[in-house]
Amino acid sequence: MLILFDHGTSKGLIRALAGHTIITAQARGWDRLNNSALLDAVEEAGVDLLVTTDRRIRYQQNLTRRKLALVVLTGSTKWSRVRVHLEHIAAAVDAVRPGSYTEVDIPFSAHDK
Repeated sequence: MLILFDHGTSKGLIRALAGHTIITAQARGWDRLNNSALLDAVEEAGVDLLVTTDRRIRYQQNLTRRKLALVVLTGSTKWSRVRVHLEHIAAAVDAVRPGSYTEVDIPFSAHDK
């Protein structure tokens, strides 16, 4: 599966998603696009899944006609918290279907600010 990491997604996740091809929005120059243009570019490029930390995307965009699946990491984006949930994130990625929307909660710890 071809997966795009949005600018807020930790690159450390790449190791947890072995067997998938990962590209980043920054590497493609897509990190400057607004959500609508990003989703259009991603689908045009044949990307299967967008992994993002943008919880608002669901409410800002009409996702019903999209072929692209989305996995949204909610809560903490600190790598120290994300890495504890790698198996859960990988399972969510492996379970996506075209057009699906899945949230994976990464709980904050007392040390997150």
